[in-house]
Parts: sequence; C-alpha cells; structure tokens
Amino acid sequence: MAKRIMVVDDAMFMRATVKRILEQGGYEVAGEAENGHIAIQKYAELKPDAVLMDITMPVMDGITAAKAILQIDPKAIVLMCTALGQQNMVIDAIKAGVKDYIVKPFQPERVIDGLGKALGAS
Repeated sequence: MAKRIMVVDDAMFMRATVKRILEQGGYEVAGEAENGHIAIQKYAELKPDAVLMDITMPVMDGITAAKAILQIDPKAIVLMCTALGQQNMVIDAIKAGVKDYIVKPFQPERVIDGLGKALGAS
C-alpha cells in the first residue's frame, strides 16, 4: 500500500508540482492545505504518513504548524520545503523535530529520496 502524504503550500502550482512528483514516485496524496492552520486541522483528520510543508505561508507559517502537528503527534513525519536563504528557519524546524528539508525549486529525486529516508527511519 502506498504511503499517504499531505502537501502544504500556499501556491496551488507548487502543490500540483509536488503532487505529480509524489504520484510518479509511488506515493498517494492524502490531502492538501494552503496554510499551516488548515494543515493542523487536516493532519488530525487525515492522519497521513508524512507531511511536506512549505515554510513561508500566510495565516500560519510552516514551522509553527509543524510544531503544532508534532505536539498532537510526536511521531509525525514532517519535511519542510524551503527557498534558498531560509537556512536559519530550517535549523529552528529541525530543532523542533522536523525530519528533513527540501530546497525549492524541487528536484524530483530529492523529494522522493528525502521522503523515503524519513519514512524508513520512522
């Protein structure tokens, strides 16, 4: 059975890109959210195997949402998606329990590899 991944990004085209990469990599997209606040609600509802979350979003950023998800479920697997120049935020995210980060623009093999490692380590 395919692992279920939730995709969180405020840009619809980024969610579509990630969705395509995941589906081609044999994953199932469990759901999508356009901000951290919605991501927390959907995580509780969908219980995905992992979450790919953008850092910079309106309403609630990805790091705040990742921390909230990890409080709900300490075993949650969250990977951050980041633009170049956000390394200091990534360090905060990893200290908070995020498993890995993937730099935009995405290399499909890096997304699949990062997810595979994070899911394999769980």
